[in-house]
Amino acid sequence: MVTTKAVAKKAPFSRRVVDHVTDELVNALSNGETYEFKPLFTKVFEALKLKNAVSGGEEMLRLRSYEKIIKLTSCGLVEKIGKTYRALEGIESASSAHRLARLDAVVLAAQNKALCAVAS
Repeated sequence: MVTTKAVAKKAPFSRRVVDHVTDELVNALSNGETYEFKPLFTKVFEALKLKNAVSGGEEMLRLRSYEKIIKLTSCGLVEKIGKTYRALEGIESASSAHRLARLDAVVLAAQNKALCAVAS
């Protein structure tokens, strides 16, 4: 006799913290200029050093920055032409402030819905 156990799926883990690397990439690209990766990383690295948000060393930060810029490119928020990157419309939606505000709105809507259900 074989018994199967239903496995409850967990919701994916979502970090509600500020992503400084993405924020600095958005800040650098949102001015309308086109950058190759090395000058873009230099600008991001200097901004993060001013905020004292550099952790893991420069090479690790370079890798994280490259992964973030590739993710922004795959999401359609950044355009890659050859070796240069340029922001597209809506790049601001990738910033942590925008993302956290959207999450807060979802949580608030769920709380309001729950309160309405209890009051009924």
